[in-house]
Amino acid sequence: MGDKLKSFVERYTYTGKEADPLDDKAREAIRKRKLRDQARLDAITKPLKQAAPFEPGITLVSASSIKPEPIAWLWPGWLARGKVHVMAGAPGTGKTTAAVSLGSTLTVGGHWPDGSRCRAGSVLMWSGEDDPRDTLVPRLIAAGADLDRFHFVDSCIDARGPRPFDLATDVDVLSAHLASMNPAPALLIVDPIVSAVSGDSNQGSAVRRALQPLVELAQDRRCAILGISHFSKGTQGRDPTERVTGSLSFGAVARVVMATAKLPDHEGGGRILVRSKSNIGMDSGGFRYALEHCELVGIGGVPATRVVWGAAMDGTARELLSLADTDTDPEEQTEQQEAGDWLRELLSQGSRRFVDIVKAAKENGFSERTVRRARKDIDATVTREGFGGGSSWSLPAEKENTACIPAKDDPFRPASGAGRNGGNVAGIQEVCEKAEDF
Repeated sequence: MGDKLKSFVERYTYTGKEADPLDDKAREAIRKRKLRDQARLDAITKPLKQAAPFEPGITLVSASSIKPEPIAWLWPGWLARGKVHVMAGAPGTGKTTAAVSLGSTLTVGGHWPDGSRCRAGSVLMWSGEDDPRDTLVPRLIAAGADLDRFHFVDSCIDARGPRPFDLATDVDVLSAHLASMNPAPALLIVDPIVSAVSGDSNQGSAVRRALQPLVELAQDRRCAILGISHFSKGTQGRDPTERVTGSLSFGAVARVVMATAKLPDHEGGGRILVRSKSNIGMDSGGFRYALEHCELVGIGGVPATRVVWGAAMDGTARELLSLADTDTDPEEQTEQQEAGDWLRELLSQGSRRFVDIVKAAKENGFSERTVRRARKDIDATVTREGFGGGSSWSLPAEKENTACIPAKDDPFRPASGAGRNGGNVAGIQEVCEKAEDF
């Protein structure tokens, strides 16, 4: 066998190993081509590997590019679109009933407690405490609400089907649903607002993070959010905003904080709604109200409670709530009388700033709470000194009958004079005497 034939047989005869049909030159060419390809790939990827990792940035907006706009008030000074509000108070003061009353007024375009007329709008409510069937809807009917404009958040639907709505996790889903509603609700009532916090409600940073979805919902959907809360126990005498249960962040995040309280008999009885804090307006004043028990007409055996709004009240929230924190102890009553004599003599020299009065009172052995009660006894008047400017007390120039009797053409006055949702001034004393306290 010739040498060439022998070489061919050795290369292509099966020997238990895969035959290699390539010669050394071909293998070398392939190796060089791979090296060239790898070099090209490295030229592309190496700069990317050496590049700095992505760093988050900040977007700045020039103030000159922002167009100023007024606050979109639902109830001027009290409820604003796009803002979060909190209404807090002790148990039994009628917080939820008051919130339902305000929502009812909105659905019918009625009168707010101060007599101003509102534009009709729809209301959405989530309640983790009260049943709509036996509690909330009866209250709406008693308040004269338009039930077609008042809705309740019932459940949340996910891949597994319906489940209970969770305020701590489902706000984004709720916001998306509100975008599809026509018309979108003007007011969202959340009861209680502390349910938005899945973690420690006493930790400020956790509360702020938990409430941020509600803040964004209010801004994105242009609705007012009214969250219901409680007062912490043992906080009488403190700033009302600081008395809201949980972290101080609840009051800090809210643009307006309201408080409710029950007045003792010697202060006229009934209840009061006061404005404790406002970052967008005045932060004083309030209204008396009573809770009236009734039975729905035509629906036997279904009781309901409604709010009967009364006269406006002047003073800071702390001053007004001090009336609800009073004792009827005889010794304290005597001290109050002495404080009244001292205060009358002090104010006879002219108007005095509240902070100066408190300082002088402490120097004379009277507590701030006692002096506040004494002010009511001597009919001293309170004058606000502008936004954030505090208040001054003075004696009335001439004592006269100050009963609030509306004019005949006052739209705030109901035709029957018996009081309805949306406000009542005339006959408030009669209503308070008839109403049951709950």
